[in-house]
Amino acid sequence: MDKPTDPNQLNIELSEEVAQGIYSNLAVISHSSSEFIIDFIRLMPGVPKAPVKSRIILTPEHAKRLLAALQENIARYEQQFGAINKPSAGNTFMPPIVGFGGGEA
Repeated sequence: MDKPTDPNQLNIELSEEVAQGIYSNLAVISHSSSEFIIDFIRLMPGVPKAPVKSRIILTPEHAKRLLAALQENIARYEQQFGAINKPSAGNTFMPPIVGFGGGEA
């Protein structure tokens, strides 16, 4: 006999390829009236081009949920491991998260 499933349960699939992850050290965020676009980029020292490794497109509501989830998880991380330090202004290879907003994307 099959066990009844919870209708609120979400089964998430993670392929091997996606599970490997993609390293990014820069994010460029833009938005239109209906979506937020986050481009994850990998900068390499001495390389003039920086390829976009992944693009995520979110509704404004989901972008706000992502912000809340990140804030909650950063607070948990810092409670367990200590404060996350921001890179110093003189460190030229630690790019900030960059936001380019406004206008239609």
